[in-house]
Amino acid sequence: MERATELPALGVGLGYRPALHGGIFRHRPSLDLLEITIDHYLEASPEKRDELELLRAHFPLIPHGLNLSLGSAEGLDGRYLDAVAAVVERLNPPWWSEHVAFTRAGGVEIGHLAPLPRSEEALDALCANIAVARRAIAAPLILENITTTMDLPGAEMSEAEFLKALCERADCGLLLDVTNLWLNATRLGLDPEAALDELLAACGERVVQLHFVGPERRGREWTDTHGGAMTEEVWRLLDRTLAGAPVRAAILERDQAFPPFGELLAEVERARESGRRERLWA
Repeated sequence: MERATELPALGVGLGYRPALHGGIFRHRPSLDLLEITIDHYLEASPEKRDELELLRAHFPLIPHGLNLSLGSAEGLDGRYLDAVAAVVERLNPPWWSEHVAFTRAGGVEIGHLAPLPRSEEALDALCANIAVARRAIAAPLILENITTTMDLPGAEMSEAEFLKALCERADCGLLLDVTNLWLNATRLGLDPEAALDELLAACGERVVQLHFVGPERRGREWTDTHGGAMTEEVWRLLDRTLAGAPVRAAILERDQAFPPFGELLAEVERARESGRRERLWA
């Protein structure tokens, strides 16, 4: 993969959702790019294909996958990979992204992103699958950290060590979800800023893109619903990352409880200004 600094600096944008379509096109100059979910365009209807062409005509697009299951010990689903490759190749993006996770085991779709044990065995399987995906898709691949409700037993590495080994062995970049990092550290009783500093020291030069969104409290637990406004704790992590990594783009995610569109634009602009202070983009 190219060094992060050799990839184009795109700026800050939104994850595309149909509910946001009107606001996105009314405020096109306020958004530098969009991220599209690859799975929404697999075996797409004519209407969805037209939607994708409309988005591509007006914005730089970054494709983001959900269900490739790169961590599956049984390998990748070849038909699914071919369908993903067709969408990515159609868009010819500067990079595309997936998750450090598995969604399939024993041929069964489990319905969510599941964390991997941080072991050499899991790393071997993950890197083998990434190699298959990269042979099928020419665009650079970056990988996202996911949330987990517990630290899996038998870990041979910290998350930062695991991601560093992954990036080096698979020669890929990172999509750092700062909200996921905050949630995981908080659930485990760790200092989120110390966890971020460890990651940036280990592999900060590999951070190509960010995801950010506000976590929501449900009872005594903080959860990743993609439905909350940003919190100051997560803003601090975002600012710290932009100061310490060669980030090329940042995407605000929102999947539900959509506020007035101006509130989303305010969060986009705050992130954009933070990156401008670090001279990451114009």
